[in-house]
Amino acid sequence: MADELIDLRSDTVTRPTAGMREAMATAEVGDDVYGEDPTVAALEAEVAALFGHEAALFAPSGSMANQIALQLVVPPGDELLCDADAHVVTYEIGAAAAYGGISSRTWPAVGAEVDPEVVAGMVRPDGYFAVPTRAIAVEQTHNRGGGGVIPLATLRELRRVADDHGLALHCDGARIWHAHVADGVPLAEYGALFDTLSVCLSKGLGAPVGSLVVGSAEKIARARFVRKRMGGGMRQVGILAAAGRYALAHHVERLAEDHAKAARLAEAVAPYGVLATVVRTNIVPLDLAKHPLDAPALAAAARERGLLISVLGPRTARLVTHMDVSDDQIDRAAETLTTLLRA
Repeated sequence: MADELIDLRSDTVTRPTAGMREAMATAEVGDDVYGEDPTVAALEAEVAALFGHEAALFAPSGSMANQIALQLVVPPGDELLCDADAHVVTYEIGAAAAYGGISSRTWPAVGAEVDPEVVAGMVRPDGYFAVPTRAIAVEQTHNRGGGGVIPLATLRELRRVADDHGLALHCDGARIWHAHVADGVPLAEYGALFDTLSVCLSKGLGAPVGSLVVGSAEKIARARFVRKRMGGGMRQVGILAAAGRYALAHHVERLAEDHAKAARLAEAVAPYGVLATVVRTNIVPLDLAKHPLDAPALAAAARERGLLISVLGPRTARLVTHMDVSDDQIDRAAETLTTLLRA
């Protein structure tokens, strides 16, 4: 039965808790397209304050929040720099080009190990009939980089690079809450480094829907227009915003529990030579390049035993811990994986 499965595919599979459902059921609502939903307004003000910015805008998805933000900082026809595994160019279906007319160029995929000097060397100025660079985007934590956390010192250097070249710096902060808990960096300290951020409520924090674009009041006024153009204007969406507010109040610090569960899984699979990187947060990447099983075969065998994992490539799989997976389920998942990997 589906309810018996241990689902480690993603932290997006969580279901609202009883307390979150109660908050949703009792939320005060209004028409948000008219700017009249008080719960949405409260959520936007709360998130903006957390990151030390003037304003925020609620969006229905992380992809939309990212793409709104990119349109705020890169004019059509100009260039965004990011890494080759970045969510904004890997999992958002070409939206930067399709919706924003944005040209993108990437540095080699290195996850959280970004070299600011490499990024600086890629910047193209105006003139010479080349596409001018307008912004740099980074991902915190890095999804395909195994949940890696970009060090604060690296982000400060990237801010210097952006300032030296007159560029904007965007953070795809879908899991920035995990970075905050893992490294203890205040959210406002992260916020101070970026012109725009997107932050997600429906991954580790367990809300059913929602992300926010964070930035200056001027940028967010423009973002509201872009959101409507992209079909993201919503009506009595305070029901969903209430879930986000509940998540912020109750589910941030508990992310440390997910990190500990991921560490236990990493320790279990480490003897089999498939651990792709040091596990810092809630993502455990598996590199099966030298293993007899490929990723689809491992996933299929695991499913037969009641365990769901993600396949990211022919030889790459992923485990993600989250609030709906118990300690006992982690133990059972570890036992299943070690049985399959030693076979």
